[in-house]
Amino acid sequence: MEQKKPTRSRKTAKSPAVSKAATYSVKQKASRKKPQELFIFLTKKPTNSVYNSIPQKNITVYDQETNSVRQIRYCPNENSIYADEQSPNALRQQIVFRQGTLAVTYRQPNLLAYLNAHPSNVANGGGLFYLKNEEATAEQEVENEFAMHDAVGLVRDKSIDDLLPVAMYLSINTEQEPMAIKRELLKHAKSNPMAFIKMFDNPTVKTRSAILQAVDFQILDVSNDGMRWFDTGGLIVSTPIGQDTVDVMTRFCLTEKGSEVFAEITTRLDSIA
Repeated sequence: MEQKKPTRSRKTAKSPAVSKAATYSVKQKASRKKPQELFIFLTKKPTNSVYNSIPQKNITVYDQETNSVRQIRYCPNENSIYADEQSPNALRQQIVFRQGTLAVTYRQPNLLAYLNAHPSNVANGGGLFYLKNEEATAEQEVENEFAMHDAVGLVRDKSIDDLLPVAMYLSINTEQEPMAIKRELLKHAKSNPMAFIKMFDNPTVKTRSAILQAVDFQILDVSNDGMRWFDTGGLIVSTPIGQDTVDVMTRFCLTEKGSEVFAEITTRLDSIA
């Protein structure tokens, strides 16, 4: 009879002891913020062709740490961008923007450091390329959308009387039907919503509008050499050569000296209304 071989009992493998220090280290590592994986550099003037003319010869920058001017070079196999810290056999590599774009990963710290330090970077006062900030771009787009809705809402909700000062400031023909005026105001609201919104609280807009109304109602008499009272012909303010009389009058009425004149203008306008 064949004897059965005794079966060996499988021993449960014991987990290696993990010290508190090791556990803490693992947790700390897991909680670290993941590095930004991609940095997008764009040429300042977009182009559809391959862009490869970033200067790389004899590029020097000021190094604050050493308080000296040092030469920088992009050499993929070197740990430093400073020429005096690179090996004698360091090889430069051409930096190519394809269709105006260059993607740099966090695994290319030397290329990232070189582009950040390069004098042609817009951030350093250059005009050749810049780092696209995705977060800032998204935030700006959202703000622009909100501003657009707010600006359009002003045209929709405000009365034509409230809109007329802005329309006159923008040189829109206020003799048109109200809806025609609003249509032209919408164009301005959409083209530059933030500036459009600010016009409603801008004292210059309100002052200029009142002056133009005063001219229309023959309270003021405008000419190339100055602004006068229509009824007496008395000179209020003279116009320097080459300047616009309404602009000069607007600035004058916003001064302390001209405030009494503007008060008289608004009083006469109110009496007509």
